[in-house]
Amino acid sequence: MVTNVSNLGRSGVYAWVVQRSSAVILLAYSLFILGCFVFHPDMNYEQWKAIFFSNAIRIFSLITLLALCGHAWIGMWTISTDYLTSRQIGSSATFLRLAFQTFCVLLILIYLIWGIQIFWNME
Repeated sequence: MVTNVSNLGRSGVYAWVVQRSSAVILLAYSLFILGCFVFHPDMNYEQWKAIFFSNAIRIFSLITLLALCGHAWIGMWTISTDYLTSRQIGSSATFLRLAFQTFCVLLILIYLIWGIQIFWNME
């Protein structure tokens, strides 16, 4: 079982559950958006904005955004621990893995804050 600082001390089962549950949320949201396009093909900007002005859709969007961030973090953590090892890239693997994970966390946080601003600052 892999547990270290970058995995926040969780087990692989925890990561598996988060990855799969976030995928279900992302699928539900994608189907919702697809349904909006299919059932309202001639939707204009005002109608689209009205859909996302609803608090229920804002909350659904926020939950989806959080699921996307969790899904992305687990995926990028898995990639970094699988491919940024001393076997593949040599002795600088620990530094490179930490730098990559730090970059991923910062980018995910930026996208999370930006997404929250988009969904909750609609006028």
